[in-house]
Amino acid sequence: MIYRRTFLQQTITTGIGLSLLNTPAKLFAQVKKAKVRVGLIGVGARGQNHLSLCLRREDVDVIAICDPDTKWAIPKSMQLISKAYGANRKVTAYTNGNEDFLNMLKRDDIDAVIIATPWEWHTKQAVAAMKAGKTPAVEVCGASDIQECWELVNTSESTGVPVFGMENVCYRRDVMAVLNMVRQGLFGELTHMQGGYQHDLRGVKFNNGQQVYGGGVEFGEKAMSEAKWRTNHSVHRNGDLYPTHGLGPVNNMININRGNRLISLSAVATKSRGLHKYIVDKGGQDHPNAKVEFKLGDIVSTLIRTNNGETILLSHDTNSPRPYSLNFRVQGTNGLWMDDLDSIYVEGKSSYDQWEKAGKPDEAGSYMNRYDHPLWKRYANDASGAGHGGMDWFVINSFIESIKRGAPYALDVYDLATWYAITPLSEQSVAEGGGVQYIPDFTRGAWINRKPVFALNDEW
Repeated sequence: MIYRRTFLQQTITTGIGLSLLNTPAKLFAQVKKAKVRVGLIGVGARGQNHLSLCLRREDVDVIAICDPDTKWAIPKSMQLISKAYGANRKVTAYTNGNEDFLNMLKRDDIDAVIIATPWEWHTKQAVAAMKAGKTPAVEVCGASDIQECWELVNTSESTGVPVFGMENVCYRRDVMAVLNMVRQGLFGELTHMQGGYQHDLRGVKFNNGQQVYGGGVEFGEKAMSEAKWRTNHSVHRNGDLYPTHGLGPVNNMININRGNRLISLSAVATKSRGLHKYIVDKGGQDHPNAKVEFKLGDIVSTLIRTNNGETILLSHDTNSPRPYSLNFRVQGTNGLWMDDLDSIYVEGKSSYDQWEKAGKPDEAGSYMNRYDHPLWKRYANDASGAGHGGMDWFVINSFIESIKRGAPYALDVYDLATWYAITPLSEQSVAEGGGVQYIPDFTRGAWINRKPVFALNDEW
């Protein structure tokens, strides 16, 4: 069945040959390279993390960086470069306003770019990179509208330049162990998944690039780093603003865009209270931001239906007092894993009605030890010290190795577009009181025959 809304979205752009649409793997074959020449667009706190990982690699040559922040981001990045490459090595910095990345993209000595900028810039910069023949790795967020998602896909298909989606939680060690369990049939046939972004960001501020908590109540121009732009989304938008951390990992477990696809969603939101209360508690009733009306509900719940009959429940919760959690649950016909409880239950192996501890990878005999993914077993030492418990190393490694080997990306433009689409669709659903929204098939039918590739190669 083709839904009218989806059909209209799929036919907006007509300039792409239909013969290409069902062969994305062939379309996005890359030229092999021994060393990848990289430019970075956005070198704030997140971008510097990627920069540091690139500087550690002998198969990467950092050519240029771009950021309008000349007070902290550029000087700090240049210090990292000088420490890694030596004082005599010249790496060009593009700092002349928000559009200077276009000048960086004119260079003919850059193969790939890493984009770690405010959310509203991701699509524009990725599209410009593709048109310039540079393969982009794009940080995660949610799109402003569905047309952004189609623009990513259409540009990638028309230029033949692939896109890599930088969802690092797909590489989290316990998540990959559970993926291994799923692929070995431990939970039987999967029926229901949960995930989300549950992270108290009310008091986040940045001090010399380091994220700290319990800070002030400023955002916008008076704030620092990410707080300058991220909180503003909570003023104007009401939906799941950051769906990818929960969605990306579970999508890999049920082969979304590769034998399965997301069909529809329905989202609801609570009232908005958390940010206002925090501002009043910390800054007082007379603080200027106490007068701001925030649109984002404190908790947004999005229920997704898939073609193969699974359901996925996503949670977005950034304005409430709570510990950090991605709220993973992987449920099958033979048992389940619950992230927050560090618990697992497998029918026929666990005692009836009793949870077992999932454990840690270094705990002999634990589930996480027995099912530790081969990639983590092989590269744990290389990933040591990298951001977010080492999973950031795997993101950069997958990106670089795929370029070097001329291989399709494990997390590609169709995945990125699908993740990004959840935000505008959830906004529309919330506005309609939970109305069902149909999720476009960004592969245009190719999902039926595409094969899973994520973490199936023992090299990357």
